Amino acid sequence: MAESGLGEWYRSIPPVTRCWFTGSVVVPVLERLSLVSGRSLVLWAEPFFYRFQIWRPITACLFYPMGFHYLIQLYFLYSYSSNLERDFFGRTADYVFMLFFNWICTVIVGFVIGMPILFVPLVLTVVYVWAQLNKDQIVTFWFGMTFKACYLPWALLIFNYILRNSIVDELVGIFVGHMYYFLMFKYPQDFGGRTFLSTPGFLTRIFPPKRGGVSGFGVRPTSRRPQAEEPGRGWGRGYFWGQGQRLGDN
Repeated sequence: MAESGLGEWYRSIPPVTRCWFTGSVVVPVLERLSLVSGRSLVLWAEPFFYRFQIWRPITACLFYPMGFHYLIQLYFLYSYSSNLERDFFGRTADYVFMLFFNWICTVIVGFVIGMPILFVPLVLTVVYVWAQLNKDQIVTFWFGMTFKACYLPWALLIFNYILRNSIVDELVGIFVGHMYYFLMFKYPQDFGGRTFLSTPGFLTRIFPPKRGGVSGFGVRPTSRRPQAEEPGRGWGRGYFWGQGQRLGDN
């Protein structure tokens, strides 16, 4: 019965999030069992450019030393990525493009500042996008603290500073997540600018829309321009770690 329940839970995860979640479990476990070396997984410029170890930008986003902080980040990945993929992005291709854009930007920043492990920054990009698309939702943090979702990334930054005495990962995640949100939503809607980001056609061909499904994005964030009307919100509560209720439950 337990195996059946675990299998049902695993199959219920949206496909893109399920692949990301699986890789983020398998790679650290392989390293923990000493089947692969952690030094061969992280992002280093010299092996990547001169030894053609082209897997490093991918494994650097999947690998993180196992421990309490790793489990928290894995929970964030599952919860917020599942919520975005299932409830906001109408097409798998659109969500894949968001993750691809965030991954490319995170890898570039990682090379520039010499950041070897990119798991936390990439997860934070998804948390940031979710927080901006649900900015007026009330989330519950540790010890019953409640605040609007737009402050969640900054609360995580403070929490991780207390926990690990470092905020570089969180700052990179917030920066990259804001780049995507600004270019995809804020600049076109609030400032009337052009849309710089759009899902490439090849991704739509690889991940075709389901027959009878929703095309394009789901509920877009409210525009602040005067002529825009206030849309209805289709999001549920945004509960944080340890509340016993999944994101998106009503």
